[in-house]
Amino acid sequence: MQNLYDYLEECDNVVIASPLYFTELTGTLLNVGSRLQTYFSAHYFRKEEPLLSRKKGVVIITGGGNGDCNNAYKTAKCLFKNMNVQDIFPVIFCGNTDFKPAKENKNVLKDIRRAAEFLSNP
Repeated sequence: MQNLYDYLEECDNVVIASPLYFTELTGTLLNVGSRLQTYFSAHYFRKEEPLLSRKKGVVIITGGGNGDCNNAYKTAKCLFKNMNVQDIFPVIFCGNTDFKPAKENKNVLKDIRRAAEFLSNP
């Protein structure tokens, strides 16, 4: 976990990419996200300034069916808050991947290119 903390101190951007499992991010990603509690505690209990520099973020979610990604996106934004991600690109969601792979969805590919531009601009 220390490697993740070190990385978060150095990076300018954070991307959360996850399949949608029962309207939520994967359990493994949530486990890692729970370890961000150290930043939450520093800010809310110890009243420390943010430990991490301001960052940009992108959330990419895929899933079979035409499910709703709002729960997963809300969770991702909560994780971002603890990582001091304040500039967030609109969520990129690709549903129906059980019928059409995300890599074949031209709108999603266009959104990913736009997100890359968003992250690369200071």
